[in-house]
Amino acid sequence: MDEFEQKGDEVPGAAVTTGALARRLGVSPTTLRSWDRRYGIGPAVRADGRHRRWTPRDVLMVETMCRLASSGVPPAEAARHARQSAGGLPDGTAPPAPAGRPVRARASHAAGALPLGNVRQECRGLARAAVRLDAPAVGERLAAAVEQHGIVIAWQEVMVPTLHAVGRKWASSGDRYIEVEHLLSWHVSTTLRRVASPDAPEALAAAGPVMLACVPGEQHTLAIEALNAGLNELRLPTRMFGAAVPAEALTAAVRRLGPSAVVLWAQARSAATPVLARQVADTRWGVKGARRQPLVMLAGPGWAGRPAPGMSRPTGLKDALDTLASVYGAVAP
Repeated sequence: MDEFEQKGDEVPGAAVTTGALARRLGVSPTTLRSWDRRYGIGPAVRADGRHRRWTPRDVLMVETMCRLASSGVPPAEAARHARQSAGGLPDGTAPPAPAGRPVRARASHAAGALPLGNVRQECRGLARAAVRLDAPAVGERLAAAVEQHGIVIAWQEVMVPTLHAVGRKWASSGDRYIEVEHLLSWHVSTTLRRVASPDAPEALAAAGPVMLACVPGEQHTLAIEALNAGLNELRLPTRMFGAAVPAEALTAAVRRLGPSAVVLWAQARSAATPVLARQVADTRWGVKGARRQPLVMLAGPGWAGRPAPGMSRPTGLKDALDTLASVYGAVAP
C-alpha cells in the first residue's frame, strides 16, 4: 500500500491536497509550489481562494512534468508539454482508460526508470526524489526511514537498494546520473551522521571505544557510517576516523585510545592488506602483565578471500552490530 493511500486523503476521481500529491509522486510540497509559481504547473482551482486542491487533470499534468523532467527534458519545455497533454481533459474527470480495459490508478513514472526491482515502497519514493534532485524530499524520506525502521532496516532495505539502483543507472548511461548519485550519497551520509550519539554508560566507555576506519587508499565511507550510526543507537562508544587512514595513524590511535574493537573497512580488494590487519591486531597497550589488544573486524567486500585468522568477518550490518555489542555484553535490538 502506498503512503498516500495510508493517509486516507486521496480518493479516486476527487481533488487531492498538495501534501497527498507530493507523497504520491515522491517530491516535496515545496517543489510543487515552485513548479506552479515558475511554470504554471499547478491546480486550476483553489478552495476558498487559498488552499490548493489538485483535480485529476492537474495530477495528470504534474505526472507528465515529473516524467519528462526526470528523463532530462529542460523544466520549461517539460512544463509546456505537460500543460498541452492535460489541455484536452475536462476539470474533475480522470484520464480515460483504453477501451475494454478496467480503470486503474495511474502509476507515476517519475523515478526515471531506475532498475529498482522488488523493493520497499520507500525506495521508489526516494529514487523519484533523487532523480529529480529534490534535496528536501530526499532528506525527509531518509530521516523518516530511520525514524520508522531504525538504522539496520533503513540502511539495508531503503538506502542500499536505492544507491545500487542509481549506480547501475549511472553505469549504463555514461555520466548522465552521476549528479544523482552524489546528491543521494551526501544526503545518506548526512542522515547517518544525525543519528543521536548519547554518552555511553560509564562502564562501557571505560572498556574503550569501537574504532572505525577505512584502510589506506579507501575512500568509500557510507557503510562504516551506517555501522557507526547503529552503534550510536546501542549507546556504545565509538571513534570514527573516516576515509583512507594511514597505517601509522591507525596503530598510533589504537595505542592512544585502547579500543575494545577496531573495524577496518575495505571496498576494493586492492586496498585490503592482511599485513595491516595483523599489525593492528597485534598492537598492545596497558601496563606490563595486563596488556590488552583489540578485536579486529574486517568489513567490506575487499576482504573477501583474504586470510584473517583470529579476526571477525561480519556478513552484514546486523551481524557486525551483534558482534560488537557482544564485546560489551550489550544486546543489539
